[in-house]
Amino acid sequence: MTLKTRLLAGAAGALALTAPAMAEHGQPAPQPATHDVIVVTGYRLNIDIHTETEISPEQAPVLGPDAAGLVARLPGAALIDNGAVSGQVQYRGLFGPRAPVTINGASVLSGGPNLMDPPLHYAPMPLVERIEVDRGVAPVSRGPGLGGGMNAILKSVDFASGDEIAWSADTMASVRSVDGSYAVGGVAGGADDRHRMEALFSREEGGDIAFAGGDIPNSHHERTVHGVGGGIRGGDHEVALSYRRVDTGPTGTAPLAMDIRFVETDIARATYEGTFGEILVDASIGWSDVDHGMDNFTQRPNANPMMYRFTRATAAAVTAAIDISVPLFLGDLEFGLDREEADRAARITNPDNPLFFVDTLPDIEIDRTGVFAEWTGEVAGLEAELGVRADRFEETAGEAGLGPALPTGPRMLAMAYNMADRDRDETTLDAVARIWREADGAMTWRLTLARKTRVPNHVERFAWLPTAMSAGLADGNTYVGDLDLDPEAAWSVEAGFDWRSDGVYLRPTAYYRRVDDFIQGVPFDATPGVIDSPTEMVSAMNGDPTPLRFANVDAEFYGLDADFGWRFATDWRIDGVASVVRGKRRDIDDDLYRIAPPRLLLDVTWEQPDYALTFESQLVAEQDKVSRTNDEQETPGYAIFGARLDWYARDTVIVTLGVENLLDHTYERHLAGYNRVAGADVALGERLPGAGRGLYARVSAAF
Repeated sequence: MTLKTRLLAGAAGALALTAPAMAEHGQPAPQPATHDVIVVTGYRLNIDIHTETEISPEQAPVLGPDAAGLVARLPGAALIDNGAVSGQVQYRGLFGPRAPVTINGASVLSGGPNLMDPPLHYAPMPLVERIEVDRGVAPVSRGPGLGGGMNAILKSVDFASGDEIAWSADTMASVRSVDGSYAVGGVAGGADDRHRMEALFSREEGGDIAFAGGDIPNSHHERTVHGVGGGIRGGDHEVALSYRRVDTGPTGTAPLAMDIRFVETDIARATYEGTFGEILVDASIGWSDVDHGMDNFTQRPNANPMMYRFTRATAAAVTAAIDISVPLFLGDLEFGLDREEADRAARITNPDNPLFFVDTLPDIEIDRTGVFAEWTGEVAGLEAELGVRADRFEETAGEAGLGPALPTGPRMLAMAYNMADRDRDETTLDAVARIWREADGAMTWRLTLARKTRVPNHVERFAWLPTAMSAGLADGNTYVGDLDLDPEAAWSVEAGFDWRSDGVYLRPTAYYRRVDDFIQGVPFDATPGVIDSPTEMVSAMNGDPTPLRFANVDAEFYGLDADFGWRFATDWRIDGVASVVRGKRRDIDDDLYRIAPPRLLLDVTWEQPDYALTFESQLVAEQDKVSRTNDEQETPGYAIFGARLDWYARDTVIVTLGVENLLDHTYERHLAGYNRVAGADVALGERLPGAGRGLYARVSAAF
């Protein structure tokens, strides 16, 4: 399938509209009223969305290796930038484990306790075909999680139409001057109407990112991915196998206490799809294994060998799922069972002292069994997706171990932890109702009501030693977990509409989410700064006399986001995305940490048959609604500009040339975190800036 053909069947644009698309194996893509779909490369011609009006959203200016940066351009989304390949997507104020992420529909296990390898780390840009994003709230079939879910679809070789083997490839190569980086990769293979086979490969490497004041410290990256896959189809049945190896080399993470030395991950999956009359069956089994090493001395200055620290974290998981879909009433009922068994561990060492080691996350096991039912169809003249879900969690942790070089304080904490009951069982219940109605040829109304839950992650519950491990919060505080945390429960409502007419479109959404038992860092005790407990004593030895502990609080999120556009002349159009979100504590007068400031993306495009020229702007407001609990700093607003030329050389070859930060403006990104690398062009504790002016180029080709 050529790039143009694939995109005519899909949806594109960083300022993406949703459009009818074809998912894998020819199945219809998610409903446009409830999903956004981003195609990573290429362009789109005259896509009908709800109506006959023809809108052509822009192609995404993909900068850097992180797929999270692409998703962050959608309404309500933003990038949590912890490093070049460590980005997380914040969606309407939620990020990290609160926003479920899958790759090819399978859950992803991150190995790092600071999420240096978040789920989208395993979806390099050269291998990503498209990303599906649930608008507002993820359906229960996506799994547990509070917010909208994301599913990255990797490139693959599809079955051909005849019995002759057809060979194909889908590739991408890019360069970027601001960090001297390159990325190259893709998928190639052969297929007939019953068999397919493929091999995939990507390689990305880049140095520190330049800005007007020098270089952003420890912003370099290195990652290689290779894998194989294939499938057999006979009649109404299909079986597929895939394997990927992800090797991340020395990579900086300046807002965190350590840098990536390596992440070595193996991922394998087998799937089955079959039809028995009107009954559809999907089944899968998966396995992943992560070996992750990080340190504070090989990539950043550290003149004190006694403070050298190397942490090795491991994570392994086995997953299994079966979904069955049957016609019911005026729709389809899908019900399923899924199981995940995950083992995690983390040990901190000093490589110069074999007597110094401590098991901060000792042999943690978290098993989950979930069941769900989801009906999609028409009721009372409305289109609806109605679902319920229940999950049973069984969690346990081993005993904390320490080397003889550890002092008395950590030994006291380990003893107390080992004497505590470290077994926990939780049952959570979710329900989602997503309703939409096409009022006429130009308007679709949308309404979502949901109750979603999340259990504490392994750091929030089982971290017994105060360290900077915080699942990627990157606020400079030390944290300790709480064995008795309750699950979060979020009650959500959102309403909006999609409207288009005569070359104009508008898709606003207003939302409110009330979260009970929200898990947040709070002062360890009632006398912060007074070192009167073993935990505070140990934390003070590590440089933080005011540690935080994870606790249940009450919170709320509300806001408004929209995308819009107007074709004001035959060859000219304007596209935009606006996002405003507020996150607050309900139990005290404080704001939540790391909430994106109000933002407007506004692009003007001049289109011709063989090329398009786009002038880009990002207008970001100041963020003064900051968390006192997390010692969060305010940031000023800024405006940056860029330009991009897309040349459609052939139906299967697309060339992009662009310039980012055209005026070389120095600006602070509120979600980028604070510098923790000494002796750099950015002072310790200062907010990390954005990239300076630079050129980039990309070629996407399908054969």
